[in-house]
Amino acid sequence: MKIDPVKFTQDLIRCPSITPLDAGALDVLQSALEGLGFVCTRLPFSEEGADDVDNLYARFGGDTAPNFCFAGHTDVVPVGSKDGWQSDPFAGEIKDGILYGRGASDMKGAIAAFVAAVSDFLEGHREIKGSISFLITGDEEGPAVNGTIKMLKWLEENGEKLDYCLVGEPTNPGKIGDMAKIGRRGSLNTTLTVVGTQGHVAYPHLADNPIPRLVKMLDILQSHTLDEGTEHFQPSNLEVVTIDVGNTASNVIPAEAVAKFNIRFNNLQTDQGLQDWIRAVCDSVGGTYRLEMKASGDAFLTPPGPLSTLISDAVRKVTGETVELSTTGGTSDARFIKNHCPVSEFGLVNKTMHKVDECVSLHDLELLTKIYREILGDFFKE
Repeated sequence: MKIDPVKFTQDLIRCPSITPLDAGALDVLQSALEGLGFVCTRLPFSEEGADDVDNLYARFGGDTAPNFCFAGHTDVVPVGSKDGWQSDPFAGEIKDGILYGRGASDMKGAIAAFVAAVSDFLEGHREIKGSISFLITGDEEGPAVNGTIKMLKWLEENGEKLDYCLVGEPTNPGKIGDMAKIGRRGSLNTTLTVVGTQGHVAYPHLADNPIPRLVKMLDILQSHTLDEGTEHFQPSNLEVVTIDVGNTASNVIPAEAVAKFNIRFNNLQTDQGLQDWIRAVCDSVGGTYRLEMKASGDAFLTPPGPLSTLISDAVRKVTGETVELSTTGGTSDARFIKNHCPVSEFGLVNKTMHKVDECVSLHDLELLTKIYREILGDFFKE
């Protein structure tokens, strides 16, 4: 069964799968994969305080190793104001060689290219020395609680092992072949609340202003150089995103002052080490304070090796480009997969992801399909 990546992208876009809704997207994918001979398992998960999420694991080749996995997500972010779109964001319309729709680049287009590449490969390779699998979640754009993390746990419990994994996140800043991701920075979100005593500004000795202490803490934190970066990572950085006192009066010293900041850190840092450092800085300033800290992902690196070579060689064969191996950008579900096998990311151009009029060129869909097809051929030594 031959899969057209353009039509398949349209079929997926026409399922309005805004996190945590599936809206039929996994049904479309499962039907196509079963038609190619994959054994599909739906993995719905739920947890108190989080939305229920449906997920899909599919495998071709039985339990034969090595298992090459394509991973990604069918859920998409909200469209915002539909009035800003030139066409219905869930219609999958094509204009002048461009396919528009929410999820076109992030990342229903890549999933369609996955499936089209596999369909082309399997036409002449029904007997392969290994397995091909799909690990597709409906919870990547959301809290990521009932998606990839729980799927990976299910795989372990059921004896399913991944040997290599390619995630189809949009990685290219300008054109197909610009960039692949071989790692990601970690992310630590912090809310710092400094506690004082409310009072009249004319009687400061009867109050305790928390703002100077907060400012001093932030100054120490912001001015500190965490590291100089590495061969593969840029320097870790701390960015203050908001400072709030909630005080509307000009003659009142507030009782509390709150700041929020994020640290994007490389693999020279650890979540726990950064938390310890933040506490030590706050303690050095003194006074009463509260800290809420949560890491949304650890820094990780898949060093250049067999997987990045597969990607680089395929890109060079199809486009003639030399792909940059990068660790820039935000987080992805690769941060969970890296605990199970080598993982890298390569997908479409990311210029329009999460934007109004998100789109992908038909040419790029065809190119990406050819690259994924080359990767499969090289991996299974066609």
